[in-house]
Amino acid sequence: DMSSVEWENLIANDEFRKDFLEKSIVIDSPRLGEMTLRDFESVLQSNDYNLNDLTIKISKKALRYDLTVPFARYVVMHQNDIDFPFKRYQIQPVWRADRPQKGRFREFYQCDADVVGANSLLQEVELIQLYDAVFSELNLEGISIKLNNRKILAGIAEVIGAQNNLVNFTVALDKLDKIGVEGVQKEMLAKGISEASIAKAAPLFELHGDNPEQLRKLKNLLADSEQGSKGVAELEYIISALSNLGLQSAQLKIDVTLARGLNYYTGAIFEVAAPDKVKIGSIGGGGRYDDLTGIFGLKDVSGVGISFGLDRIYLALEELGLFPETLDKSLEVLCINFGEEESLIALKLVGELRKQGIAAEVYPSNVKMQKQMKYANNRNVPYVVLIGEKEIADNSFVVKTMASGAQNTFSLENPTEFLKGL
Repeated sequence: DMSSVEWENLIANDEFRKDFLEKSIVIDSPRLGEMTLRDFESVLQSNDYNLNDLTIKISKKALRYDLTVPFARYVVMHQNDIDFPFKRYQIQPVWRADRPQKGRFREFYQCDADVVGANSLLQEVELIQLYDAVFSELNLEGISIKLNNRKILAGIAEVIGAQNNLVNFTVALDKLDKIGVEGVQKEMLAKGISEASIAKAAPLFELHGDNPEQLRKLKNLLADSEQGSKGVAELEYIISALSNLGLQSAQLKIDVTLARGLNYYTGAIFEVAAPDKVKIGSIGGGGRYDDLTGIFGLKDVSGVGISFGLDRIYLALEELGLFPETLDKSLEVLCINFGEEESLIALKLVGELRKQGIAAEVYPSNVKMQKQMKYANNRNVPYVVLIGEKEIADNSFVVKTMASGAQNTFSLENPTEFLKGL
């Protein structure tokens, strides 16, 4: 179990802080949708309280499903206080009515990064760069970022004559990796899509090749669809821009079967696939939403965002042996406790080190040296300080570098001198 602060240290590092300045401590959306704490208390404290009344009220509510819709609500509530375009990242738990198993949770952490109030496709480019930067920082190689566009899906539905059944078409198409071509065709037929339309969709199931080749095929397929052609143009811009800018480690792949289950997406959509060695599904996703704030009364505010599935990323790091031994240098210097007099002098040294931003402490009790050194090893402490009777007499202290075993002596009159070698 990790707090949002620990996840922030692990995942966000410096990457989010460079561009997304409004953090989760600023935007803390409610866990229970619609029903406020005041509503809940009023039911409990009312004289005519009964369990049925409470059950009926709660049955119409839901735990927070994602961070995007609550963020849209936040933007609407604070539209007069924030400057557009508005960027933020947010780390909080969300809930799903899922069957727990490897990679699937009823409660899990998400980290979202969004930009609202900007229509430019530069935002999509920047967010994909953010994906690449974070996963590169984590040394998580073999990441592929799948790209599609909702306009392309709408255009395909239009071309095959299934525009009035778009949702069922995209939901079925999104399952191609799980149930195969035959399974998708059966589901489409069961959802009311005609055999003729399904037959026209056949080229989708064989749309392979590199990104330029797929773009050429999509242009031909959607030549008669204005909306579909616009989606292809948007996709081409994003891929071209990122090709010119370059990515550190992630691979971009067009996947026209990618639909994303959330219907508020209207443009580009993304999904991040874990390395092939790890079988846990996607570890991130997102896309463009043109009017999500409209459900709360603020029309025509476009936004785009991405999400990191932190618990799955945790599993991937753990399975590949990439998880860092410590999230940060929680302790950099440990002073060995040789007794009361020595520990008081060591404590004074610790105070000086802390003033310089060094995490230091004195071992709290005078136990065997072996036990104290074992503690230092278990905590991955890089430096151990020794102040015994001899050092007190010489007004000095000894610093042992744990990695090499080297020992150097410094004067207590200039206690921060050894920091120059760190």
